[in-house]
Amino acid sequence: MTLKLLLITACLLTVQALGQSPSSQSTQVAPVEVKIDNFSFSPATITVPAGTTVRWTNRDDIPHTVVEDKEKFKSKTLDTDEQFTYTFTKPGTYSYFCSVHPKMTGKVVVQ
Repeated sequence: MTLKLLLITACLLTVQALGQSPSSQSTQVAPVEVKIDNFSFSPATITVPAGTTVRWTNRDDIPHTVVEDKEKFKSKTLDTDEQFTYTFTKPGTYSYFCSVHPKMTGKVVVQ
């Protein structure tokens, strides 16, 4: 066997051992982005399918947090350019706010 054929065979055996065919491998989906800037979440409301990861990035010059109303998720204090991610696995409406600036609010609707 040539080296190329050996490598192809090894790859196919590895994929088969993982229980997937090469064509059934799932595609990674990029997180949905929410920007924190000028004392607001943008977009303020997003609608996503269950299983979606949302990434908040603080673009403001001051610290902010991302806290769900019932504290299902809560970020640390995010300095400029820091990020927080959360994966929404269950349908529902998730309202959130900045605990440093409670008038800053947002919402994630999960379908």
